[in-house]
Amino acid sequence: MNPMRKLIYSLGVSLDGYIAAPGDDIGWTAPDDELHQYYNDQCRELAGSLYGRRLYENMAAFWPTADQQPDATPQIVDFARVWLNLHRFVFSSTLESVEHNSELVRVHSDEDVVAAVRRIKAAGDGTLELGGATLAGPIVRAGLVDEFHLAVHPVLLGGGTPFFPTGFDRIQLRLVETRQFSSAVLHRYEAV
Repeated sequence: MNPMRKLIYSLGVSLDGYIAAPGDDIGWTAPDDELHQYYNDQCRELAGSLYGRRLYENMAAFWPTADQQPDATPQIVDFARVWLNLHRFVFSSTLESVEHNSELVRVHSDEDVVAAVRRIKAAGDGTLELGGATLAGPIVRAGLVDEFHLAVHPVLLGGGTPFFPTGFDRIQLRLVETRQFSSAVLHRYEAV
């Protein structure tokens, strides 16, 4: 049997389960230097990353030149270089092209997303990371996520964009790591 790539769904999340406050505010997710370095090291080990259109556009607007900013921290300089080298699969029905070591995956429905993720997971080995709650919805519902990494920040938002979608069957998880940073507590869970 061919090895399947492992898929990790990883984002910063509020204590009440949101990845963005109303109005798409994510300023509260800013990592401290230690957590940022952890993200950098994790990203360095990835075989690729799965992005939705909005996440791709936000990341592509900042990271290609972030290391050239006069106030860039060592962690930002490091991540900018890691990000440019990382292969990305960008899922979109509207984008015409993508740049920065990215591959456009044309999708028009949740079924298209699930079929594409199945193909990408089967196309090799290594670890893939899934970013963005909208893209994650059909992938989580299809049971394709192997690990969930939640960096829980000490804030209650009371609303916004939830980390987990609705409408899926129970997914049994096993806690494999908890790690405390000064800005968040990381929880890693494996799907059983």
